[in-house]
Amino acid sequence: MEKILVAGATGTTGNKVVKLLKESNKYQPVAMIRNESQQDSFRSQEVDTVIGDLTQDVSHTTNGIDRVVFAAGSGGKDVVNVDQEGAKKLIDASKKDRIKKFVMLSSMGADAPDEATEIKEYLQAKHNADQYLDISGLTFTIVRPGSLTNEEGLGKIKLEHKLNESGEIPRWDVARTLVQSLDDEVAKNQAFEILKGETKIEDAVSNFQVLS
Repeated sequence: MEKILVAGATGTTGNKVVKLLKESNKYQPVAMIRNESQQDSFRSQEVDTVIGDLTQDVSHTTNGIDRVVFAAGSGGKDVVNVDQEGAKKLIDASKKDRIKKFVMLSSMGADAPDEATEIKEYLQAKHNADQYLDISGLTFTIVRPGSLTNEEGLGKIKLEHKLNESGEIPRWDVARTLVQSLDDEVAKNQAFEILKGETKIEDAVSNFQVLS
């Protein structure tokens, strides 16, 4: 099975990504954690870990890794060092170790941060990280959800390159979309936006692949 590094594995969305990968029959999650004290919860799930702090050197974290999901975030506390520069560091590490695909959790509005009236600094950081990935030479998919909620996921979304509307989406459905996007041909070197909707996640991402 392929090893998937999950950056942000201790976060609300990243932890859901780890659980979904653990249940899959093709991927093996590797949770990126900041310190040893965070290991126990993953050990109890029989999930491997690697220690790496996005504000420090993370060049070792992609050793032996096949694909990466970047679901990390500072929660608005340190957007430049974590959401932007941390992402860039992990992209550089992924290039060094020639990972097969990098899936980035971004945000709706990150394509045009200048137009934002709120969380402008955050959206600018995500924009800069997305751009860095775009020119990195890595195979990638950038997923831009609307406002995240803790509602139970329905497994259904609305997905377009640009939705031109605002809205919400459960974290579970974002996590499912990130995992689906690990596939080689899904939205290859593309970015798309997602909200809760009526289309099964598997169909939504594969249809986007056909249309893009």
